[in-house]
Amino acid sequence: MKQKIIQITAGRGPSECCWVVAQVLKYFLNEVKNTGLTYSILQREKGFENGTVQSVTIRIQGEKLDLFLTPWLGTIQWIGTSTFRKHHKRKNWFIGVYEVTQTKTIEVQEKEISFQAIRSSGPGGQNVNKVNSAIRATYHPTGDQVLVMDSRSQHQNKKIALQRLKEKVNQSQLENIKKVITDQWENHLHIERGQPIRIFKGTDFKKQHKKHSYTTNRQQLKKDVRNELKN
Repeated sequence: MKQKIIQITAGRGPSECCWVVAQVLKYFLNEVKNTGLTYSILQREKGFENGTVQSVTIRIQGEKLDLFLTPWLGTIQWIGTSTFRKHHKRKNWFIGVYEVTQTKTIEVQEKEISFQAIRSSGPGGQNVNKVNSAIRATYHPTGDQVLVMDSRSQHQNKKIALQRLKEKVNQSQLENIKKVITDQWENHLHIERGQPIRIFKGTDFKKQHKKHSYTTNRQQLKKDVRNELKN
């Protein structure tokens, strides 16, 4: 199944921008669910004010992801009065929605895992039993290891070791993703304010559709032609 990782961020924006991130997140996840895609939130950084979000990172899975994300990726503008500074004159606030470059996802294959049976030991070095029931499992592509001695049954310990090793490898991958997110965060601190891909307005956060005026475009074209002839 195809997947992408998306970051919605206020960059260095003030609390108003963090409020916009929180509102966009709700709107975005609602569209994700309505489209039949699935998601999981990998990381969420709260803003200073209640109900605000500085940055959130989401993994989205499903078909036709590019078609869904195209109208979302870029700068998003909110037109409205500050919810924290009512007398603030600024009316335009900007946040960014970006795709995070992913590291290659590892599918743990059991054939790449080696299991070593070792003797379980108790307190003071005493043997719990006389057979080699403990299991050390090693995933060779990453070097991750786990040691399991929960049971007197070697077979049961091997089963537990396999599950824990998969969890450990998955956790390592998640940490790598978070590092990539942190690195890319540095590149998104300054949100581009030109040509927003989506515009919302008001405290009810309604989407504003851009109106294209062909009359205005024709008038501008005529003006450009006249200026060109004068030169």
